[in-house]
Amino acid sequence: EVEVVESGGGLVQAGGSLRLSCAASGFAFDDYAVTWFRQAAPEKERVIISSISCEDGRTYVANSVKGRFTISTDNAKKTVYLQMNSLRPEDTAVYYCAAEDVASYDGNYYLPRNWYGMNYWGQGTQVTVSS
Repeated sequence: EVEVVESGGGLVQAGGSLRLSCAASGFAFDDYAVTWFRQAAPEKERVIISSISCEDGRTYVANSVKGRFTISTDNAKKTVYLQMNSLRPEDTAVYYCAAEDVASYDGNYYLPRNWYGMNYWGQGTQVTVSS
């Protein structure tokens, strides 16, 4: 049975930090990539934040979080982490992780599919940043 479970969300003041975890099981983790999305409100689109290929560690980071968020993977634990620093109120959203069989690369970077291309999803974790 496939499981993707996020944890680590919560309430934090602006400028603070959180680390989200995405624990996966039930599929060949090393052959997949994991992407973090966020959705600020139910009527808004899920936006890609960061991705990592568990195949070789190449990453993608959206410009909106570049320099503040860092993605990493521990393949032995089948877990991907999103370290979020210097949080801002506009980072408030439900954060989802999703797994896809590896898509493509562009040099040193991984190129994730959009949300409709993901194979497996977690249930989401709320991150709220107060001003």
